[in-house]
Amino acid sequence: MMLTENGAVLCHVDDLKEGGTKGFLENEAGQDLLFVVKFNDEFYGWRNACPHVNNAPMAWRKDAYMDAKKQHVACHAHGALFEPDSGLCIQGPCLGKTLEKVPVYVNSMGMVSILLTDIN
Repeated sequence: MMLTENGAVLCHVDDLKEGGTKGFLENEAGQDLLFVVKFNDEFYGWRNACPHVNNAPMAWRKDAYMDAKKQHVACHAHGALFEPDSGLCIQGPCLGKTLEKVPVYVNSMGMVSILLTDIN
Protein backbone atom coordinates (compact mmCIF):
# COMPACT_ATOMS: atom_id res chain seq x y z
CA MET A 1 0.00 0.00 0.00
CA MET A 2 1.23 3.47 -0.86
CA LEU A 3 -0.05 6.66 0.74
CA THR A 4 -0.64 9.69 -1.44
CA GLU A 5 -1.57 13.25 -0.47
CA ASN A 6 -5.24 12.44 0.16
CA GLY A 7 -5.56 8.73 -0.40
CA ALA A 8 -4.00 5.32 -0.36
CA VAL A 9 -3.17 3.07 -3.29
CA LEU A 10 -4.13 -0.40 -2.12
CA CYS A 11 -3.17 -2.71 -4.98
CA HIS A 12 -3.24 -3.24 -8.74
CA VAL A 13 -6.30 -4.76 -10.46
CA ASP A 14 -4.20 -7.82 -11.36
CA ASP A 15 -3.48 -8.50 -7.67
CA LEU A 16 -7.00 -9.90 -7.22
CA LYS A 17 -8.53 -12.75 -9.16
CA GLU A 18 -12.29 -13.02 -9.72
CA GLY A 19 -13.92 -13.75 -6.34
CA GLY A 20 -10.73 -12.73 -4.57
CA THR A 21 -10.43 -10.49 -1.54
CA LYS A 22 -7.63 -8.62 0.15
CA GLY A 23 -7.58 -6.76 3.46
CA PHE A 24 -5.81 -3.47 4.17
CA LEU A 25 -4.88 -0.98 6.91
CA GLU A 26 -4.29 -3.22 9.92
CA ASN A 27 -5.27 -1.87 13.33
CA GLU A 28 -3.37 -2.34 16.61
CA ALA A 29 -4.83 -5.86 16.97
CA GLY A 30 -3.55 -6.89 13.53
CA GLN A 31 -7.02 -6.92 11.96
CA ASP A 32 -7.74 -5.28 8.63
CA LEU A 33 -9.89 -2.15 8.78
CA LEU A 34 -11.22 -2.73 5.28
CA PHE A 35 -11.16 -5.23 2.46
CA VAL A 36 -11.61 -5.17 -1.30
CA VAL A 37 -13.57 -7.76 -3.31
CA LYS A 38 -13.26 -8.40 -7.04
CA PHE A 39 -16.65 -9.57 -8.25
CA ASN A 40 -17.87 -9.63 -11.87
CA ASP A 41 -14.71 -7.73 -12.82
CA GLU A 42 -15.64 -4.82 -10.53
CA PHE A 43 -13.99 -3.78 -7.27
CA TYR A 44 -15.93 -3.18 -4.06
CA GLY A 45 -14.59 -1.93 -0.73
CA TRP A 46 -16.11 -2.80 2.66
CA ARG A 47 -15.23 -2.19 6.29
CA ASN A 48 -14.08 -5.35 8.04
CA ALA A 49 -16.99 -5.16 10.48
CA CYS A 50 -19.95 -7.50 10.68
CA PRO A 51 -23.17 -5.58 11.44
CA HIS A 52 -24.30 -8.43 13.71
CA VAL A 53 -22.11 -8.09 16.82
CA ASN A 54 -20.20 -4.91 17.68
CA ASN A 55 -18.54 -4.70 14.29
CA ALA A 56 -16.74 -8.03 14.74
CA PRO A 57 -13.98 -8.80 12.21
CA MET A 58 -15.19 -11.12 9.46
CA ALA A 59 -12.28 -13.15 8.04
CA TRP A 60 -11.23 -16.47 9.56
CA ARG A 61 -7.68 -15.90 8.27
CA LYS A 62 -5.81 -13.15 6.41
CA ASP A 63 -7.68 -12.10 3.25
CA ALA A 64 -10.34 -14.85 3.66
CA TYR A 65 -13.54 -12.82 3.30
CA MET A 66 -15.45 -14.95 0.76
CA ASP A 67 -17.35 -18.20 1.16
CA ALA A 68 -15.93 -21.41 -0.31
CA LYS A 69 -17.76 -20.89 -3.63
CA LYS A 70 -16.40 -17.32 -3.99
CA GLN A 71 -19.96 -16.05 -4.46
CA HIS A 72 -20.63 -14.22 -1.18
CA VAL A 73 -18.73 -12.29 1.45
CA ALA A 74 -18.90 -14.34 4.63
CA CYS A 75 -18.65 -13.50 8.31
CA HIS A 76 -16.92 -16.61 9.51
CA ALA A 77 -17.72 -15.81 13.15
CA HIS A 78 -21.50 -15.66 12.66
CA GLY A 79 -22.14 -17.52 9.41
CA ALA A 80 -23.66 -14.49 7.73
CA LEU A 81 -23.47 -14.18 3.93
CA PHE A 82 -23.43 -10.85 2.10
CA GLU A 83 -23.78 -9.93 -1.56
CA PRO A 84 -20.30 -8.81 -2.66
CA ASP A 85 -21.56 -5.90 -4.76
CA SER A 86 -24.25 -4.42 -2.49
CA GLY A 87 -23.10 -5.63 0.95
CA LEU A 88 -26.64 -6.82 1.74
CA CYS A 89 -26.87 -9.70 4.22
CA ILE A 90 -28.86 -12.50 2.60
CA GLN A 91 -28.32 -15.20 5.24
CA GLY A 92 -27.52 -15.21 8.94
CA PRO A 93 -28.24 -13.25 12.10
CA CYS A 94 -28.02 -9.81 10.46
CA LEU A 95 -30.41 -10.57 7.58
CA GLY A 96 -31.36 -7.39 5.73
CA LYS A 97 -28.52 -5.29 7.16
CA THR A 98 -25.58 -4.19 5.03
CA LEU A 99 -21.84 -3.95 5.31
CA GLU A 100 -20.41 -0.44 5.50
CA LYS A 101 -19.17 0.60 2.07
CA VAL A 102 -15.72 2.08 1.49
CA PRO A 103 -15.61 3.63 -2.01
CA VAL A 104 -12.74 2.36 -4.16
CA TYR A 105 -11.35 3.97 -7.27
CA VAL A 106 -9.50 2.39 -10.19
CA ASN A 107 -7.31 4.69 -12.26
CA SER A 108 -6.22 4.33 -15.90
CA MET A 109 -3.09 2.41 -14.83
CA GLY A 110 -5.18 -0.15 -12.95
CA MET A 111 -4.31 1.04 -9.45
CA VAL A 112 -7.06 0.45 -6.85
CA SER A 113 -7.22 3.19 -4.22
CA ILE A 114 -9.34 4.80 -1.53
CA LEU A 115 -9.64 8.30 -0.15
CA LEU A 116 -8.43 8.41 3.45
CA THR A 117 -11.37 10.65 4.34
CA ASP A 118 -13.69 7.73 3.42
CA ILE A 119 -12.38 5.49 6.22
CA ASN A 120 -12.62 7.90 9.14
